[in-house]
Amino acid sequence: MPGTSGWPGAIPLGHFCFLYPFDLPTATTLLPSRPDTNAMRLSSLFASRLTCLFISAYVFPSANAQDRTTEQGEAQISDPSVECTPYQYPPVTNARNNFPPSWTVATVISGDSEAQAKYQDIESSIPNIPPKGTQPDSLVGDWGDFTYDPSDPDCWWTFAKCTTPKIPGIPDDIAELPEPNTLGYGFDDGPNCSHNAFYDYLSSQEQKATMFYIGSNVMDWPLEAQRGLADGHEICVHTWSHRYMTSLTNDEAFAELWYTMQMIKLVVGVTPTCWRPPFGDVDDRIRAIADALGLTTIMWQYDSNDWRFGSGNVTEADIDANYMDLITAAENGTFSTSGTMMLTHELNNFTMSEAVKFYDQLASAFSYLVPVGVALNVTTPYVEDGYTLPSFAEYISGTHTGSVTGSADGSSDGSGIGSSTSSGNPTVAKKSGATKVSLSRAGSFASVVLIAAIQLMS
Repeated sequence: MPGTSGWPGAIPLGHFCFLYPFDLPTATTLLPSRPDTNAMRLSSLFASRLTCLFISAYVFPSANAQDRTTEQGEAQISDPSVECTPYQYPPVTNARNNFPPSWTVATVISGDSEAQAKYQDIESSIPNIPPKGTQPDSLVGDWGDFTYDPSDPDCWWTFAKCTTPKIPGIPDDIAELPEPNTLGYGFDDGPNCSHNAFYDYLSSQEQKATMFYIGSNVMDWPLEAQRGLADGHEICVHTWSHRYMTSLTNDEAFAELWYTMQMIKLVVGVTPTCWRPPFGDVDDRIRAIADALGLTTIMWQYDSNDWRFGSGNVTEADIDANYMDLITAAENGTFSTSGTMMLTHELNNFTMSEAVKFYDQLASAFSYLVPVGVALNVTTPYVEDGYTLPSFAEYISGTHTGSVTGSADGSSDGSGIGSSTSSGNPTVAKKSGATKVSLSRAGSFASVVLIAAIQLMS
């Protein structure tokens, strides 16, 4: 397909700011060969005026004297140009041959007996549903002349927003939450190399979230991934290379999830039990593979479309309006019997700045902002023992962080991450508006300011 050569490797060393190229149609039998007029072609993707974090060794050839060896040291870096300078992390460097290359469609590594055995173990349980479309175009949501039964036999979310599988035995997607007036607070596409200011802001609000991490980002920015757990956030899977999952073969879809789980385990020390499909692209075949790997499928009901800013004619006002739609719905009592989720991203300066800008309004409109796992009362979010989330009742009573007995690199000496709890009235804390944030966006890719200052007011 014209303009896609090398994507997303077109950003040589900084994969933290790729954008979604397509918006998919829904109720149609013959999916169009090209996206709708609001979509942005890959050929113009990297020429966007969006203030992205295109930081690489070519732009910033050396970092200042900073601790790039521990999560604690990395979290203290306040200069985005230093944050986004690539570094070596020995556990990842030594294991790279055991994982797919960054930003390529994952396949089972030759000689990986554990992955091969697991795939063979679940292969017979995968429904006989062919991949959608034809690669390579389908990898980025271009379905070409692919035709699909309008009755939606595969419960294909991209086609009909289906979240209740048609095949018995496959668990439903999580698209709403059982706790009324509650927002499942979370962000896709992390870890972003320059997220320190944003994570500092969340910490200043005693706010935890669900972070859907991309395996390639975890491999590229391991200390940033460790901070997610260190700060008490819930970590979930967002695939290895962020492709449309229904376009993949069975073994590719398996590998996208498997190696992300393994990379998070290697770097962060935990194995997640939740995932979110990129672009929401999932059907019963992909759900079955995820379920066989112990992953719950997490979707959403509202979409900020924050990732679209700067593409086509999408403006900041458009994204603001999407946030306000959710806030207005909450204020009007829409969620009086169940909670909801909104799709937002840890993608670039703009998306994180929008989250900060609307935080107080969301906190006022909803009774509670909590991680998805907390809203579902999932107190054991990882395969490993010793890592817990607070229950919903505990969280709203002021205990915002569960217990953590391991360390960020998966060792057991407790040196990497400590356990902590927050105290006080969470309603007062989250609605106080006690934090002033100065936001700035640079005018070119080489001049990046994420969140220029975070200053606590007395």
